[in-house]
Amino acid sequence: MTSTAPRLRFAPSPTGYLHVGGARTALFNWLYARKTGGTFLLRIEDTDKQRSTEEHTRVILDGLTWLGLDWDEDVVFQGARVERHRAMADRLLKDGAAYEEEGAIRFRMPSGEIAFDDAVYGHIAFKGEDIRDWIILRSDRTPTYNFSVVVDDIDMRITHVMRGDDHISNTPKQVAVYRALGASLPVFAHVPMIHGKDGKKLSKRHGATAVGDYQQLGILPAAMRNFLALLGWSPGGDRELFFDLRELIDAFSIEGIQKKSAIFDTTKLEWMNGQHLTRTPGAELLPIIEPLLAAQGLNVAEDRERLARVTDVVKERSRTTLDVARQIMVRLRGDPVSFDDKARQMVQKHGDGFKHALRSAIERLGALPDEAWQPERLESELRSLAETMGFAAGRVFQPIRIALTGSTVSEPVNLLLTVVGKAESLRRLRAAEQSGSSVR
Repeated sequence: MTSTAPRLRFAPSPTGYLHVGGARTALFNWLYARKTGGTFLLRIEDTDKQRSTEEHTRVILDGLTWLGLDWDEDVVFQGARVERHRAMADRLLKDGAAYEEEGAIRFRMPSGEIAFDDAVYGHIAFKGEDIRDWIILRSDRTPTYNFSVVVDDIDMRITHVMRGDDHISNTPKQVAVYRALGASLPVFAHVPMIHGKDGKKLSKRHGATAVGDYQQLGILPAAMRNFLALLGWSPGGDRELFFDLRELIDAFSIEGIQKKSAIFDTTKLEWMNGQHLTRTPGAELLPIIEPLLAAQGLNVAEDRERLARVTDVVKERSRTTLDVARQIMVRLRGDPVSFDDKARQMVQKHGDGFKHALRSAIERLGALPDEAWQPERLESELRSLAETMGFAAGRVFQPIRIALTGSTVSEPVNLLLTVVGKAESLRRLRAAEQSGSSVR
C-alpha cells in the first residue's frame, strides 16, 4: 500500500493502563507521521466488552496527551464497527475464501509461501499450510482480532503498521486476509520488545510500567519522550542523547529502529529527566510544580516571580519535579530544618567549629543592609570572613548550607542565602548555632 502522505495508527486495547511499551509504539508512529507530513490516527480496540472500560480509555487518552502525542482525526472505536466486520466476513464466505463451521466463519488459509518485507527485520516468510484455518467471526457474530484489525486498517487507509514484534506471528494471517480482500499490503515495521535489566520482558516486577506512574513520580513529558525514543531506536553517529521535540522529529527514521530488545533503565530515565529539568526555564516548570507545592501548604499565588527564581536555582540539582518541589519547600517554608544523615555526621564531627563558623557568619551577615543581600555581595562577605578566620572558604560555606537546608549539597551558598531571604536565613543560622551541639 503506498501513498504520498503516510497514514499511521496506534491501536491500544482499553483493558488496562497505558504501558510504556505501548507508549513507545505510539511515539514511533507519531514521530514518523510528523517527520513525513503524514497522518497519525488513534483507534481504540474495545471489542473485548468484558475487560474494556471507559476508565481505561480515558487513562490511555490522558497518557498520550501528557506525552504530547496528538492525533489528527476523530478517535475510531473498533466496537462501533462490528457490522462492518460482519459484512466483510460474509463477503469472504461468499467468495469462498472462508467457510462456515458450527455457526462460526473460518478463514481458509492458502497453501504456499506467505511472505512480507518487514522494515525492521527484512524479508519474513511463512508456509500457509503450517497455519490452520482460523475463525474470523465467532458463532455469536463477533469478529476476532486478526480479522477486524485488517478490515479497520484497510478502511482507515493505513499505509504503515508499526507495532511490537510479538505481532510477527499474527502477520501471515493478516497478509492472507489483505490478499483475499484484494487490498494492498501496508509497510510492516515490527519493533523489538522492551526488557528489564534482567533481560526479561518488562513487567510490574521491574517497577512502574504505566506511563501515568512516571508522571506521578515527577518525570517530565519531554524527558519521557526522549527516553522512550531511544529504547530500540538510534539516531546514528555520535550525537548526544538529549533531544528536544523538534530534534526528535527531524532525526527519526524507521531505518534507525534496532532489532535487539531495548533495556528499560530507570536510573537513565531519571538522569535524562534531570537534563530536561536543567534546560527548562523555571517559569515553564511552574505549572507542573505549583500543584505539588500547594498540596504541601505553600501559598503559590503570593509571589510567582520569586517562585520562578527559586525553581531556576534548585532545578540544577534535581532529578524529578518531586525533587524540585521538595527543595523549594525547604527554602521557602519556615518549618524547623531537619538534618539528613551526612549533615548530622558533619555537625557531630565539627561541633565547636560548626558553631563558631555560624556565630561569625551571623555577626557578619546580620550587619549587612537589606539592599546588600545580593549574591555577589554575600559571596564577597563570606570569603572575606573565612580569610579573616584563617579558614578555607568551605569551612564557612558548609555550616551555612547545612543550617539552611539540612543537607550537605545545595546550590552555591550565596544563591541559597538570596533564595531563603535575609530574615529567614538569619533565623535558621541562629537556630542551628544554638542546637548544633545537641544534634544526634
